[in-house]
Amino acid sequence: MDTPSSSDATEPTEPFAATDASESQAPEPFAETAPTSKTTPPPTATISTPEGDYLPNDDVAAIDKLGEVYKAFKEEIGKVIIGQEEVIEQLAICLFSRGHSLLMGVPGLAKTLLVSSVAETMDLTFNRIQFTPDLMPADITGTDIIQETDAGHREFEFIKGPVFANLVLADEINRAPAKTQSAMLEAMQENMVTVLGKTYRLDKPFFVLATQNPVEQEGTYPLPEAQLDRFMFLINVDYPSHEEELRIARETTGVAKSALKHILNGQQVMDFQDLVRRMPVPDHIYEYAVEIVRKTRPGTEASPEWIGEYVAWGAGPRAVQYLVLGAKARAALNGSYMARLEDIEAVARPVLTHRVLTNFAAESQGMTAAKVVDRLVEEMKEA
Repeated sequence: MDTPSSSDATEPTEPFAATDASESQAPEPFAETAPTSKTTPPPTATISTPEGDYLPNDDVAAIDKLGEVYKAFKEEIGKVIIGQEEVIEQLAICLFSRGHSLLMGVPGLAKTLLVSSVAETMDLTFNRIQFTPDLMPADITGTDIIQETDAGHREFEFIKGPVFANLVLADEINRAPAKTQSAMLEAMQENMVTVLGKTYRLDKPFFVLATQNPVEQEGTYPLPEAQLDRFMFLINVDYPSHEEELRIARETTGVAKSALKHILNGQQVMDFQDLVRRMPVPDHIYEYAVEIVRKTRPGTEASPEWIGEYVAWGAGPRAVQYLVLGAKARAALNGSYMARLEDIEAVARPVLTHRVLTNFAAESQGMTAAKVVDRLVEEMKEA
């Protein structure tokens, strides 16, 4: 998802309109009034694609097309990734929302394979950056080197770094110091990098997927809250079930499997991203997004009393934007013509967990940020 280009997510912006692929990643306020009936389809609009007729001209048929594409996408990914259906869905939601993801999981759970497989099925370029303590910003963005021309003159030539790809895996991003981590910020926020005073645009679509190891924290540099807030989702990758692990043992120790089919190309991904932006949202979904985010902030009238006991700092306005966009994308992927309550409840945990900072009392009692979010969701169901 696009986030505001300044650090203040509350800065007023223009009313929301159909998003062009060349716009920056900042999500605009949503000014449209959505229909209250869940059966009313969204308005029609024309989608421009390289082939001209890849997507139907009306959004109802285009959403149906997205559902078919998503089903084919999961089938292709399932050829190499066993299980992890929820992780795959959350990655797809982020991708079609123009957001970035932070994966949390122990080594050996096929995180790198999953990301490279997503890039392969969508015919996108893919680069992996292994973050280490000695990694420098120029190792990510690229640098100028002196080259000799045919005429015998020497001049600087910019050599692009690995960030110049559609999908970038920032592996163990907390292994590098803050100076190197910050090299990713401009790329994630503005879709460009600046090297020696010159600005270079990144290809679209652009999607950063970073990983962290939750077990070993010695010698790491925790991501600051401002950088965590740039990630749309915190996706927890858990161990496979017993049946899934049996399948892994049987199916991954034999002959190599064939290459995955290309389901989409980059332009088609951007067209579907525009489609997601046009998804209508009922007013009560906007109210839900604002209410649950405000409940995470201790010391406010909206928050329950127990929030002040466990939470040191709550989520900001960017969380509201990601909740709405995530609900839109999930609804579209599942064939719904507008965002539903179940969609925003499903994305609440990955959106809010890394934005809710718990205090020492919560840690001492085993009250994690994820449990705080889950409790808020349950309380809002009962209200």
